[in-house]
Amino acid sequence: MARIVLTDAYVAFGSSDISDYITSVSLNTTYDVIETTAFGDTARKRVAGLADNSITLEFQQDFASGAIEQIIYQSQSTNTLGTTVYMEVRPTSSSASVTNPKYTFNALVSEYPILNGAVGELATGSVTWPISGAITKATS
Repeated sequence: MARIVLTDAYVAFGSSDISDYITSVSLNTTYDVIETTAFGDTARKRVAGLADNSITLEFQQDFASGAIEQIIYQSQSTNTLGTTVYMEVRPTSSSASVTNPKYTFNALVSEYPILNGAVGELATGSVTWPISGAITKATS
């Protein structure tokens, strides 16, 4: 069984490929745990409730025209903050396949660190956005 080292992950925000700015991506799914224990049971019983999906991105900041800051933050009149945006993530930039599945979803852009860094450091940012609805996996 082959292992994968992430060197070419693909991340799209809306129709924009932002992969060149991303240094880390984490797509997560967790489920609420609902207890169903009743009288007579000798141990707790549980079932899975609703899924709670999220994406965490670490990125390098860039304020140039067409760069990540303009793609995500845009302008006051067309700001994506507080809205859901279609996103796509793949392990590599190659087309989707059985060995390179694509995951699509709508992320709620709930935060955006406009400027982060110290003297002499690279300006970076980190966000964790909740996903509105399910994550869809496709292999073509």
